[in-house]
Amino acid sequence: MALQNRVTPFGEIIATPERGTLMGNRGGRIHHNHEQRLTNRRWASWHWIACRLEFKGWHREVMSPNTYTELFFLDEATALAAGHRPCALCRRDDFQQFMAAWAAGSPSLVPNRPLRAGDVDAVLHGERAARRGEKMTYVADLGSLPDGAMVELPEDPGRAWLLWSGCLHEWTAGGYRASRAFDLAQQATVLTPRSIVRALGAGYAPAVHGSRGPLGR
Repeated sequence: MALQNRVTPFGEIIATPERGTLMGNRGGRIHHNHEQRLTNRRWASWHWIACRLEFKGWHREVMSPNTYTELFFLDEATALAAGHRPCALCRRDDFQQFMAAWAAGSPSLVPNRPLRAGDVDAVLHGERAARRGEKMTYVADLGSLPDGAMVELPEDPGRAWLLWSGCLHEWTAGGYRASRAFDLAQQATVLTPRSIVRALGAGYAPAVHGSRGPLGR
């Protein structure tokens, strides 16, 4: 039976047999000890990260007692849409590039000292999770969004689409399938947090699952 540990662009955590290309966590344990089931919590802290599946040969047993809950993502665009940022340890280069792009895209949010991961995490938490746990979203014209952003279309609620190379690509747990052109003036609900959208616009290039061909790095 598949564990409930796969994150969607909506930030939901679902059970699915498909494997992801990134692992991450939400700051701690959100599963029952000795039972591989989630509690009612969906995060343990504001520090939501996305990690490599392999690092220095370290091995973890998923959902072990007294440890953080491992979560998995189809790709980095999915992790970013859910509000996770690159891990500063196992993805150091990506983390530094993300922080630089985040600062360039949101200069008014940068403190009068070196930007820290905790600064970004605090902003992201305000952008991704409302009271009662609903996901924070906003509406924008598709033409104003950069590659790597994820959206929900008003005529197709409950389905996520990746904006990439002038097309929308339908997200599924197993990969991207249908692609479609779009009107630049069409409005959509943006799933990716605002400051991450600005980081994408400032040059951060997320790794994107290759199920629709050479979509990303």
